[in-house]
Amino acid sequence: MIKIMQANSTHVNGIIKVCSDGYRATYKDLYTKEYIESVISDFYNVARISAEVETRNRQWGGYFVAVDNEHVIGAGGGGLTGEGIGEIFVLYLDPTRKNQGIGTKLLHAITKQQKEIYGVKEQWVSVQKGNRMGIPFYEAKGFVLQHEQKGWYNKGQGEYKTLRYARDI
Repeated sequence: MIKIMQANSTHVNGIIKVCSDGYRATYKDLYTKEYIESVISDFYNVARISAEVETRNRQWGGYFVAVDNEHVIGAGGGGLTGEGIGEIFVLYLDPTRKNQGIGTKLLHAITKQQKEIYGVKEQWVSVQKGNRMGIPFYEAKGFVLQHEQKGWYNKGQGEYKTLRYARDI
């Protein structure tokens, strides 16, 4: 049975694995292998994920995890970017567990936190242009494309575009 819960220190390695594997699966056709591994090294390492699991505030609500038989199979988190405005910062699944409703459950947990604790009325997400997994997921959840902008983290990979989506919650 899949359980959705706020992450703790016992979930750190599982979060790293699911986010790294999810990132590789999502971007394998968009970026070079070197770029993908560089991003994973920067964002999904023990020091960073451990700190993010322990931190919860208005800007970062902490990680939520989907756990099946004590294995992390999904992870996500968000926070506030303005008064009444929430953001989904990260949401990845084990690539072998897609289309099982796990992403929807994680999104629901993050949204519930943002609404009930922080009073969010509007929720945003950035999705890489060309992301064939993320775009349909967020559109199916009611997010509407607002605009396209230059991505903020390119690490010499050239200019890539991010699509900004929003929905009322």
